[in-house]
Amino acid sequence: MKAMALSRPGRPLELIEKEIPRPGAGELLLRVLACGVCRTDLHVVDGELPDPALPITPGHEIVGAVEAMGSGVSGFALGQRVGVPWLGKTCGCCSYCESGRENLCDHPLFTGYTRDGGYATHVVADASFCFPLDEAADPAALAPLLCAGLIGWRCLKMTGEALKLGIYGFGAAAHILAQVARFQGRSLFAFVRPGDEAARTFALSLGAVWAGGSDQAPPEPLDAAIIFAPVGALVPRALAAVKKGGVVVCGGIHMSDIPAFPYALLWEERKLLSVANLTREDAREFLALAPKVGIKTHVARYPLAAANEALADLREGRLQGAAVLIP
Repeated sequence: MKAMALSRPGRPLELIEKEIPRPGAGELLLRVLACGVCRTDLHVVDGELPDPALPITPGHEIVGAVEAMGSGVSGFALGQRVGVPWLGKTCGCCSYCESGRENLCDHPLFTGYTRDGGYATHVVADASFCFPLDEAADPAALAPLLCAGLIGWRCLKMTGEALKLGIYGFGAAAHILAQVARFQGRSLFAFVRPGDEAARTFALSLGAVWAGGSDQAPPEPLDAAIIFAPVGALVPRALAAVKKGGVVVCGGIHMSDIPAFPYALLWEERKLLSVANLTREDAREFLALAPKVGIKTHVARYPLAAANEALADLREGRLQGAAVLIP
């Protein structure tokens, strides 16, 4: 099998060849059909997330076909198409797992971070954290749903019934969430990099009622805001944009430091929340909703060997939508 491996953070990925792994008990061996390139992958490669299991193959928006099953696996068939997300395994016995909050598990494994991911021709995944996918759909179009979609969905749930919703950072997650928001009858306000006219036009094409720079105030107060851009300075700006009782959700796994801000921005029962990982219930909910919404992902396809190019395009903001590797 071939894989793009990270030997040390801050260095380019290297194309390597190794033996195809065998699935252990409770695991599936998948032939990778497509794997999305997520900003979390970028944080792993750039060394912004601590202690990856080096050497590691990144990638956690995996669409694959079952090639082999380990002992004890049921509910899957050879050749079946499944998706593999960021949360790769949980302990099942800590207080968080036992209380339905497995996204906060004390002893988790994360796909493409602490276990090998999908920047490869094959990957082994825990069957309990694999999800059936549409057999007829384009694998590249499905891949961004496995993280950008799932994290976006968990963020959206945290905003409650907010009707006027702001999104800071209009990338892969935002372009999916915009379609869900429109389906649910919410008004979307998009905040992009100042001067990024292409991103502003893209947001408007997906139904945003207003799109402007992240340094601008919205034309009216928001009920809630979600921050996908890993920029801590956006937190006080988003708090200033939401009305009394409003919610600001930080949707990234990594963010630069949040600058000091006056208490008045948080006062009047505004809430500042973060999203950590996801649960399998999030996946089941969102993957059932996506066909009803009719989500259409905008993807740029790259061959496996061009993973570094895809990461660079993401890092430099050259993408509209999501990058996807096709082994």
